[in-house]
Amino acid sequence: MGREIVALQGVIVGYRRGKAVQYNNQVLVKIFADPSVINTLIGSEIRAEDLYGNIYRGKVIKVHSRRNSVVIARFKPNIPGQLIGQRVEIIKR
Repeated sequence: MGREIVALQGVIVGYRRGKAVQYNNQVLVKIFADPSVINTLIGSEIRAEDLYGNIYRGKVIKVHSRRNSVVIARFKPNIPGQLIGQRVEIIKR
């Protein structure tokens, strides 16, 4: 029949960064789910909304930490710094 759509919740932890560089279009997202399902979320859509109603859409591109359920997501356009710490919705199709 139709595809099953699963929605999970998460929170933006911060930008992906190194010692001397910060990637503003990539963020770390902690997902509130069992760590065993983290690998299946690659390619899922992420939706974040700010206080003004602007919607930012992104995509899970990589697993950052299986143990802590953290993934790396890429957003276009880049999310503003005010969204760090805000809740996001992960839509797995």
